[in-house]
Amino acid sequence: MSARIFSPAKTAMQSGQAKTGYWVLEFDAEQPRKIDPLMGYTSSGDMKSQIRLTFNSKEEAIAYAQKHGLDFRVQEPKEAKRRQISYAENFRYDRKIPWTH
Repeated sequence: MSARIFSPAKTAMQSGQAKTGYWVLEFDAEQPRKIDPLMGYTSSGDMKSQIRLTFNSKEEAIAYAQKHGLDFRVQEPKEAKRRQISYAENFRYDRKIPWTH
């Protein structure tokens, strides 16, 4: 049984950093998903794929996985690249591209 430990990124609807910074342990799928021929639903007999454990830190998640004898891999979060620009930049007289309405 293997698991993945990661810190989820913020959703596209978030502008701030709320509800980020926690770590998640998810189990990998042991059985492939099947498509139901009648309804077209995707299903699996693997119940562990529904389990999602959250932790306050990466160390807590790793300790849990080691305590329960799980094979795990840690995915480090990618840092967002942010440009610091001001609103006044829109009205500079030496802009490379003129700003018109």
